[in-house]
Amino acid sequence: MPDNIEVMISEEQVNARICELGRQITEEYKGKNLHLVCVLRGAVFFMCELAKRIELPVTFDFMSVSSYGSGTVSSGIVRIIKDLEEPLTDKDVIIVEDIIDSGRTLSFLYELFNTRGAASVRTCTLLDKPSRRDPEISLEVDYRGFEVEDKFVVGWGMDYDQRYRNLPFIGVIKGSESGN
Repeated sequence: MPDNIEVMISEEQVNARICELGRQITEEYKGKNLHLVCVLRGAVFFMCELAKRIELPVTFDFMSVSSYGSGTVSSGIVRIIKDLEEPLTDKDVIIVEDIIDSGRTLSFLYELFNTRGAASVRTCTLLDKPSRRDPEISLEVDYRGFEVEDKFVVGWGMDYDQRYRNLPFIGVIKGSESGN
């Protein structure tokens, strides 16, 4: 483990919570056409593990969006980098995110998927930072792994300069006061 990272949430805690989320989603989506949409890149690790724990037939797709452009501060404008490959018409969609902070991206996707004819749209995130939520964004998180404080986190798909995504735990970069 890198010296500058401390464990915030252990691998065992993450796995146990994903199992709980999988059971909850399984119960609530029996008999429905469940379709997971993974927001790339960070949510890949989480979505794969979550899908394995949902005991229903599941389809999924991937989407890449950005509100940052070339900077480190959100522009507030969400841009689609990679769109979905299949239509959402009549599918019960869960948008799967690694972390939610301002809520801009998730709010944009929620509205977009509703206009594309999804039967329902709900949200699932591994981490939620409600302290960073944009007060102008109305957003409800339907399935939440963990609520965390405003620290820069890595692991389980979350990165620092494209590194540390593959850590099996969620860690904090020491000395970080705000983050991803």
